[in-house]
Amino acid sequence: MPRSSTTAAVAKANRLRGFWSEEPNFAVAKLISDLLDYGQEMEAFTDKTALLDDCRRIVARLQQNAVVADADVLVTIGAEEDFDALAKEVLEAIEKNKPEAGLDRLHAFVTKYVRSICAARGIDTPKEKPLHSIFGEYVKKLQTAGELEAAMTERILKSSISVLEAFNHVRNEQSMAHDNQLLNYDEALLIFSHVTNSIRFIRNLEKRAKHQNKNAAQEQLMEDEIPF
Repeated sequence: MPRSSTTAAVAKANRLRGFWSEEPNFAVAKLISDLLDYGQEMEAFTDKTALLDDCRRIVARLQQNAVVADADVLVTIGAEEDFDALAKEVLEAIEKNKPEAGLDRLHAFVTKYVRSICAARGIDTPKEKPLHSIFGEYVKKLQTAGELEAAMTERILKSSISVLEAFNHVRNEQSMAHDNQLLNYDEALLIFSHVTNSIRFIRNLEKRAKHQNKNAAQEQLMEDEIPF
């Protein structure tokens, strides 16, 4: 390898080590996970399955040690739904380990996301309709479509309706949305963790539904093209 190429590779490696040492666990976990995904796409692990498994375990451990384990889902959704800036504001509060300071931004993020997925499913989402009411209609839509396999999953999602209703109060009375006394750290962290975990589940559910709908549409197209 030419000297210049070697120097460049060393510089990149040093920057990566610097990122690992300075950034929070969830950010490091996401970067490693993305690099592993890219490596798999490029077939770099075809004969290195054990190494890939070891790296995936490292990612899982870093995610478990993160202040909010599911925070990375906000980055992905922010990019997909075109509200990156809002996602970054929420993540900034997590990175600073001050979830109480980001509750109003998290509420805004959840509101935008829930409204976007409900609108895509044909649910009416006027501004005057509160978040928990819209989410209640979303859960009914899932039930009607038979997209939930376990009764316990339905129960958890139904309980989230009242959680989101309570989140409205937290946002208005205990966050930086107004001149409020902020909620204490431990309770703010619990809210963050619960909400982001629910968002991760919903995103995965929506991805699965889109994939199934796409496959069904392709099968229907193939049937329509058969001349007999």
